[in-house]
Amino acid sequence: MKVCMIGGTGLLGSEGARELIARGHQVKAIALPPLPQGAVLPPEMEITYGNYLEMTDDEVRAMFAGCEGFVFAAGVDERVEGPAPIYDLFKKYNIDSLNRLLRIARECGVKHTVVLGSYFSYFAKEWPQMRLTEYHPYIRSRIDQEKMALNYAGPDFDVAILELPYIFGTQPGRKPVWIFLVENIRSMKGVTMWPKGGSTMVTVKQVGQAIAGALERNHGGNCYPIGWYNLTWKEMLRICHKYLGCPEKKIVTIPNWMYAIGGRKLKKEQQQKGIEGGLDMVKFTDLQCSNQFIDNSLGCVPLGVKEDDIDAAIGDSIRLCVDILDGKAKNIVAMKGE
Repeated sequence: MKVCMIGGTGLLGSEGARELIARGHQVKAIALPPLPQGAVLPPEMEITYGNYLEMTDDEVRAMFAGCEGFVFAAGVDERVEGPAPIYDLFKKYNIDSLNRLLRIARECGVKHTVVLGSYFSYFAKEWPQMRLTEYHPYIRSRIDQEKMALNYAGPDFDVAILELPYIFGTQPGRKPVWIFLVENIRSMKGVTMWPKGGSTMVTVKQVGQAIAGALERNHGGNCYPIGWYNLTWKEMLRICHKYLGCPEKKIVTIPNWMYAIGGRKLKKEQQQKGIEGGLDMVKFTDLQCSNQFIDNSLGCVPLGVKEDDIDAAIGDSIRLCVDILDGKAKNIVAMKGE
């Protein structure tokens, strides 16, 4: 299968491309420069540097020419802040742009599509009592993205949404999203204070397998909740502490109201700047302090994802964060959404 990928040089896109090529597929990628210094991309991948948002419809058609598969590994995530209503920004980058691409892809004869989404969508559907789409513009946008994309699914056009969770692993030269985590742990002397709850997690290698598996195995329109390792925050932090060189550091579980105080402070700062975040960090308390766990039978197993070493993947992420914060890693490219 020849596959067109938007975002093929990023952490997730490049791992998906590597897995697809290893399975005998061809991959052509459209990506924004610059390429992270030291990043190792599959030499067989055909890369065109440019902004797909600025392409004409004819240029997009040329991009899809001869392709049977399409992977959307672009868009923006919940870390983005901007003028209210921030939903408009998410709509532009995560919904409207994808809507155009899917329309043209189907016209061009593409048969299989994979969209990289968020596991917040899964919990918005599983836990309606939390009213996540009402309180959080980013989560609302992800649900709306799913609905839009699945409307394209039919007998000759398969659409798979990967609802992705916490992902660990690195790409040389690219800033991990976990910088904030390392900064927070380091800032707390003596003990690490964290809320209750936990999250499902996967390695970047497992995401690559999920991308390839979805292109090969999905039929029709389906959402796949992706999760393999269900760890409490304490379990995750113990691994982080190990790689930060403080394995004996105590972890203290704080009450929900204390976590919400930080959310109120952030929200006040955003209001003073005249901006809005993708998540209402006060309302987010209930989700953050829950066990956001996903059974691997729901998505990973059907797509052929295999077990990996989450401890080592967390370690790789933590070590790169430390090198960046300590000035040992230079010329670092920011992750998508920053």
